[in-house]
Amino acid sequence: MSSSKKDQDFTPTPLQRSIIKWLYYLVIGAIVSIIFTFIILSFTKLPTFEDLENPIDTYASDVISSDGRIIGRHFRYNRVQVEYDSLNPYIVKALVATEDERFLKHAGIDFKALGRVLFRTLVLSKSESGGGSTITQQLAKQLFSNRDFSGKNKLSRTLSLIFVKLKEWITAVKLERRYSKQEIIALYLNRCEFVYDAYGIQSAAETFFGKDQKDLDPEEAATLIGMLKNPSYFNPMRRPELTRNRRNVVLSQMRKSKFITKDELDSLKNTELDVSRFKRASHSEGIGRYFLMETRREVERLLDLPENRKPNGEKYNIFIDGLKIYTTLDLTMQEYAESAVMEHMKDVQDRYFKEWKNLDPWTYGADQQQKNFRQRSLRSHIKVSDRYRSIRKNFMDEVALITNGDYENLRFNDEELAVALKAQEDPPTIRKADNLDDDVKKSLENLLKEPYWPEVKEFWKDLEERIEEDFNTPTDMKVFAYGVDGFEKDTVMTPLDSIRYHRMIMQAGVMAMDPVTGHIKVWVGGVNYRYYQYDHIRSNRQVGSTFKPFVYASAIANFGISPCFPIKDVQYTISPGEGRFGLLEPWSPKNSTGEFRNEPIDLYEGLANSVNSVSVYLMKQLGDAEPVRGLLHNMGIDSSARRYDGDYRVPRQPSICLGSPDLSVYEMTAAYSTFANNGVYKRPYFITMIEDRNGKVIYRATDEEIVALPSEANYVMVDLLKGAVGGLRARNLKSAVGGKTGTTNDHVDGWFMGITPGLVVGTWVGGSDRWIRFRSFFNGQGSRMARPIFGKFIEKLEADPTVDYDPDLKFFTPPEPRTIVTDCDQYARFYQSDDEPDVDIDDEFILDEF
Repeated sequence: MSSSKKDQDFTPTPLQRSIIKWLYYLVIGAIVSIIFTFIILSFTKLPTFEDLENPIDTYASDVISSDGRIIGRHFRYNRVQVEYDSLNPYIVKALVATEDERFLKHAGIDFKALGRVLFRTLVLSKSESGGGSTITQQLAKQLFSNRDFSGKNKLSRTLSLIFVKLKEWITAVKLERRYSKQEIIALYLNRCEFVYDAYGIQSAAETFFGKDQKDLDPEEAATLIGMLKNPSYFNPMRRPELTRNRRNVVLSQMRKSKFITKDELDSLKNTELDVSRFKRASHSEGIGRYFLMETRREVERLLDLPENRKPNGEKYNIFIDGLKIYTTLDLTMQEYAESAVMEHMKDVQDRYFKEWKNLDPWTYGADQQQKNFRQRSLRSHIKVSDRYRSIRKNFMDEVALITNGDYENLRFNDEELAVALKAQEDPPTIRKADNLDDDVKKSLENLLKEPYWPEVKEFWKDLEERIEEDFNTPTDMKVFAYGVDGFEKDTVMTPLDSIRYHRMIMQAGVMAMDPVTGHIKVWVGGVNYRYYQYDHIRSNRQVGSTFKPFVYASAIANFGISPCFPIKDVQYTISPGEGRFGLLEPWSPKNSTGEFRNEPIDLYEGLANSVNSVSVYLMKQLGDAEPVRGLLHNMGIDSSARRYDGDYRVPRQPSICLGSPDLSVYEMTAAYSTFANNGVYKRPYFITMIEDRNGKVIYRATDEEIVALPSEANYVMVDLLKGAVGGLRARNLKSAVGGKTGTTNDHVDGWFMGITPGLVVGTWVGGSDRWIRFRSFFNGQGSRMARPIFGKFIEKLEADPTVDYDPDLKFFTPPEPRTIVTDCDQYARFYQSDDEPDVDIDDEFILDEF
């Protein structure tokens, strides 16, 4: 009988019918269950269309130098967006070969790989059965998955994991429909996390290999992809051999996928793991750290303006929105400036310590009131130290337990507890405490009535004793030091002595700008950002004789005075009622030497030697401080700005002619740039443009300028400044330079304002505290403290032909004929001849003095 006939006669047995029926039910049930499960999942919290459109919302913002280099980043997570077209092909090949070799063939889920994993796990019971997740599934897991199963038992965790896995499958399919394969690769590599604050492949390449990801060699790309399996475990800084072995696994996978040849594999596997250029991203280390922090403040100010907000009115966030911040900073110039500062400041610091050997700056030359002030200042620095905060936290934890969390408005600080202790003897003390708010006063009164007050008091006394003991116990530590590698040295000293030591480190602030464009090219806010975050570019310090050129310029612009005009070096007095100064008593300042020559000197000598009598004479002739204040206003120094005490920052007093105002390096550099730019003030700025991460321009800078000085008057001022450079002549600089030193009372501040046709440099040197100063004028004068930094900086620029600086530029010279004589021999012949020509009213006004 034929087989076909047998098949036709076949009749299933009841058992077979039952098996077939249940298999049918099982298949239908499975299909229905899967459909039902996916329907349920669709109503759970799955990524929305908007989520898929913007899967990564935390990118670092790049701060970019004038030549396109990255100065630093502002970030919550140090992640930099990289488009697929910019990705290193070795990275892409290593990723696909290692994580998902059928990436181009599946639609988000690789069922073949999944089946392999299930078979090896369930049938063969192999724990290391390989991964079944595709790159797309891993991306879905990174972006939208929550795997926090804490607090659940084993069964609940298993069911939750299955539930999450299914959601990831759905999300992976959605991602595949929304994005191309290339876009998914880019998203994955931008989203992956490493260690040491490196997020994404670009940050990882910079952190571990000190280079852009596109410049990675094959073995370096394989190292980073290998780390993705477990970045903490395969950490090249902690487990180099293990990481190297993992790298070689990736290289073998690349060979298996035919991305590299066998010879290449053999060569690359024998390559040593080189992470010598490892550098963790840090805001405190690197070139231009003070500038980086300044950009943050300025960008946040700009982003707060209505015209610079997002289309929906939201404010851009510098830490997560991946902005591109283009600046004017020249990184090469910045590096030279920082080098010049550190070279010179070592010498300054050595001289300082020699002058103060066996002397205490916190008591030297101070009356009791000054000593108390200095000790309070020292105490304030103790309180902001990490050591103090740690000790105090333990105290506050104990107080919270004792008081059951009552009195949350009290800080239990020195001021409050000192008042409370005194009030035990004199209850009205609390009400008389002007430094406390009313609610704090009421709480302190109630605290004294609590049964646990004695315990709180004892804890506070214990705290004081603990702090006293801890801060006076010698400890191994690192401290800042000039002239050593890393500017840090190991030593043993008490924490209190370390605070005093660090406060005695002399500081500097240097800013350089292009006077023609207003571009800020250099910003050195201090000597070391890691140890000293305070930025001295913006701080207000007394400017001393660097102010005198503004007085000279006002007189020259108003009266047409020749720099050769002779002024007698005698003590001049401005009396009450004279001019519009509003003095209540006579003002008769002395020269810095305390002596007068009682003979004529010209303006060249007066400015070069900072002779006070010449400045007082010119102010006396102006008859009012307003011409000087008005000139300063046009040079960018706001004449209407007031100090904390309500007085003008540039007072309406004749004493400004000797440099009494407190101004910043920023303001002074901008004002002096007017001299270098033919009398035209250009508003300084350092942010040229801000883009969002898609390249849309958010902000673009615009130039602002004011004609502050007539061209000829400015030409005369430049000639005067060229004659006031002093010791710079010995350096034989190629550049045309001018400048003015400044030294303040008690040698607290040393200044040098230097100008060249293409660059203006403001330099300040001094102590963070005003009693940290030189005791001698010789060491404390601006020509010793600040001017050498300018000289060293310009020398470095002139020695580098690749830097954007032209030493052959010349200051502008107005065309002939000029009305103000700058040739003193010609001036002497003109005004001392018998047939003296007629002069205008301004000349008669001046000559009447002699």
